[in-house]
Amino acid sequence: MKTVFVRPERCIGCKQCEIACAVEHSKTKNLFTAIYEDPPPTPRIHVTPTIGIRTFPNKCRHCDPAPCMQVCPTGAITRVSEYDTVVINEEKCIACGMCAIVCPFDVITYKRSWKIAIDREVATKCDNCIDRVREGLLPACVEACKTGALVYGDINEILKEERKETAKRIVLATEIGEEMIEEAVPDNIRLWRELGRSMKEVGGR
Repeated sequence: MKTVFVRPERCIGCKQCEIACAVEHSKTKNLFTAIYEDPPPTPRIHVTPTIGIRTFPNKCRHCDPAPCMQVCPTGAITRVSEYDTVVINEEKCIACGMCAIVCPFDVITYKRSWKIAIDREVATKCDNCIDRVREGLLPACVEACKTGALVYGDINEILKEERKETAKRIVLATEIGEEMIEEAVPDNIRLWRELGRSMKEVGGR
């Protein structure tokens, strides 16, 4: 099963993924013209502040079985089995809110869409950039992420690599000391976090 895997420890909250997602789902698919569209394009991935300066890029997990798909009264939510992706037919959506109520990750929002004739809000969520994937491209959010916080691929292969990285961190903590764990984090992320901590300290004075 291929999916977008999230590495929260690498997210720096730059929101590049949100911008790329919004542009990809806009009518023109162009950053400079998309900002003038009506309705304005919106992202399907949500970078949310958590604890301290940490952020988390939250998105649809394409559950199986998918609670949203099970409760949709109009059949607007279906699964494209070939890509194991849950998608929404905006024409069928009646904005009843049932999908958002049962979503365990709170990633379904309601926005106006240029894809339907009637000007109204409909359920919106990540579709794994299924059109891009069909063309052999990466999802827009993954392509835009510069820190490796978002990775696309076979879930088991990704987890295999994650286990290797976890093992390395455990060895570092055991042999060198927990203070050296930061060395396992890429320099650009470490420096960004140090800047964030400094700004937080200045703001607290």
